[in-house]
Amino acid sequence: MNLPNTLTIFRIILVPVFMFFLLVKIPYGQYIAAAIFIIAASTDGLDGYIARKRKQITNFGKIMDPLADKLLVSAALISLVQLGKIAGWVAVIIIGREFAVTGLRSVAAAEGIVIAASKLGKYKTISQIIAIVAILINEFILNLLGFSLGQYLLYIAVFFTLYSGIDYFLKAGKLLKVGLK
Repeated sequence: MNLPNTLTIFRIILVPVFMFFLLVKIPYGQYIAAAIFIIAASTDGLDGYIARKRKQITNFGKIMDPLADKLLVSAALISLVQLGKIAGWVAVIIIGREFAVTGLRSVAAAEGIVIAASKLGKYKTISQIIAIVAILINEFILNLLGFSLGQYLLYIAVFFTLYSGIDYFLKAGKLLKVGLK
């Protein structure tokens, strides 16, 4: 067990803690949840950076790091739907894309082909995290700016989610020599 893998496990452990503070009615719970989400999301970039810098890339990390990210974002989206803060279709598009791309990568891996994360995928993740944080602290932003920035950012995240998903499938179709048109 190395530091990057420990950070990945820490991110997974933070998911139910985040959900507790978001879903249980306690004073400032939503803001505490936002802080926990930010901490958890920041460990994603940090664990990857440390793993590459220290040459501590492991099979565990290759599998669990993206899974931890998907758990965190999915938990946030599902919780926000439950609270009535986002539309269900948004969560379905984002989570559905994650399942589809993960399945695609699994098929490619079975063929001995690695589909690496793209810049679009990174933009997708960043846009989702920023949108979720903005929605979590919406009341603060609303009082500051006078409008709900989180919903606009969420639509940007949906755009990057769809665009990066289509890009993965088009590239994979070429790699796997499958007609995905």
